[in-house]
Amino acid sequence: MLFADLTLARRLERTEGNACRQFAEARRRLFPESGAEWMECAGAYVVFDGVGSLVTQTFGLGICEELSAASLDKIEQFFLERGAQVDHEVCPLAGVAALNLLCERGYKPIEISNVLYQPVQKSESAVEPKISVHAILPNEAKLWTEINAKGWGHELPELIDFMMEMGAMCTAREGSPCFLAEFEGQPGAVGVLSIHEGVALFAGATTIPELRRRGLQSALLAARMQYAFEHGCDLAMMVAEAGSNSQRNAERQGFRVAYTRTKWRLARHLDCK
Repeated sequence: MLFADLTLARRLERTEGNACRQFAEARRRLFPESGAEWMECAGAYVVFDGVGSLVTQTFGLGICEELSAASLDKIEQFFLERGAQVDHEVCPLAGVAALNLLCERGYKPIEISNVLYQPVQKSESAVEPKISVHAILPNEAKLWTEINAKGWGHELPELIDFMMEMGAMCTAREGSPCFLAEFEGQPGAVGVLSIHEGVALFAGATTIPELRRRGLQSALLAARMQYAFEHGCDLAMMVAEAGSNSQRNAERQGFRVAYTRTKWRLARHLDCK
């Protein structure tokens, strides 16, 4: 049985941190002038993917090594010298001392998310005849990116250009297969899977408006779970806004909450959202 303890938290946080590290590496390959970079400090991944990027933050702070003022000095310098806000995704199992240190240094909470998990099992889901799902080939990267932008940008059209860029990064990452779902041959939904040391991170799933409520997301989840099983993973994870529809959908699919995580920002940068 899997317990929501420090051992589990370390695996989950390292997996998401590794996925974001890969993201920055992909950006650096595609756009060398971006200055995308990462380092590891005090057991945490410290990622710079550009000023204002959602990926520019730390992951796993305080759960692999005790957090110290010296470590925070080094991490803050990494971000500040690049003109970026200083953000940390912090698991509650980092402990009271780590949270106290953040408060003493002027950090404020800005986001709350739930990290969910379940054991990886061979998929037993029946395949809907009208739906097909596959991991994309290199020549499908542009199509995947377009579907991704259309799905995410329906409610927020101002994000389409941003999502096109994000999609290019997703399809360029190594070790993170992108999946495409089709309904009667029409591409309609996409998702991402990032694998690290036996943990499969399910992320980036969206469906274009005209093909929603056709079962594409369930098929995407089943296909990615099967892929994770075939590639030796024993643990699956998702991250969702606390209390959101995404969390409810994940729980319907067998995921359960491991812990509630808080993102902390250095207070002097609270106007840099």
